Amino acid sequence: MPKTIRRAVIPAAGLGSRLLPLTKATPKEMLPVGDKPVIEHTVRELLASGITDITIVVSGDKSVIQEHFRPNPLLVTQLREAGKTAYADAVEEVGELSRSGHITYLHQHGPYGNGTPVLNAARNFGDEPILVLWPDDVFVAEVPRAQQLIRAYEATSCPVLALMPMDANDSRRYGVPVVKEDFGDGLLRITGLVEKPSPRDAPSAYAAIGGYVVTPDIIDELREQTRRWHEHRTGEIYLTDAINAYAGSRAVYGQVIQRKWYDTGNPLTYLIAQFAAALADPEHGPHLHELARELGGPVTPG
Repeated sequence: MPKTIRRAVIPAAGLGSRLLPLTKATPKEMLPVGDKPVIEHTVRELLASGITDITIVVSGDKSVIQEHFRPNPLLVTQLREAGKTAYADAVEEVGELSRSGHITYLHQHGPYGNGTPVLNAARNFGDEPILVLWPDDVFVAEVPRAQQLIRAYEATSCPVLALMPMDANDSRRYGVPVVKEDFGDGLLRITGLVEKPSPRDAPSAYAAIGGYVVTPDIIDELREQTRRWHEHRTGEIYLTDAINAYAGSRAVYGQVIQRKWYDTGNPLTYLIAQFAAALADPEHGPHLHELARELGGPVTPG
């Protein structure tokens, strides 16, 4: 029987280069989507999926992330005394997320690459499987993406990647899995990933997106990559490289996520995520639909 997944890692050490100068002073993880910063969407998704321990890996001056989730009883008291009960409740509820998810913070150290924060955090997890979610993504789904990944792991006891169908012309933007077998309900056995292939060379019609169940053997592969990096000091440490090395001889699965996905990592997709969240807001959405009609015709949310 597979071990229960209780822990998750959110790598939040990136510079947000594609969103500069917006991210010069504000971490990209704290940019709002709707009425919440994007990283809060990720934290809430994890809590809704039964995760009890969350490690956020940061670098540089990103203390604002910690401040956002830190309980602030003084502010709550001031708001209540001023009769602003709804605001006080909202601030208090965000502070409770830190307790519910036992959020801890870790400063990244080691080679560049998205595998390094995972390895940094995994030193504290022993032989437990963990979830890894990037804070660039917002998923709107009846069943949270994290929960879909956990179910796939429980069915296979193997590493799992989040996948989505893609347009063939988008293959150069993603890692594309090599699919060996389709088990139905979106569960696929894969034997590796091809990074950013041309449409003609793409091995499947799926894209690997920001979500993983990482097992201790994958962590061992990351350790081996890091050991080699210290010998040669070239390249970066990528989680997908560790998964590829593992998949060469052992089972890895992909789970096609049932959802609407918004990537907030570049200006256009960030605006799309903002626009969709605004249109879906029950209070403000109708006014924005009307504004959109005035400016350029009918608009429907994604």
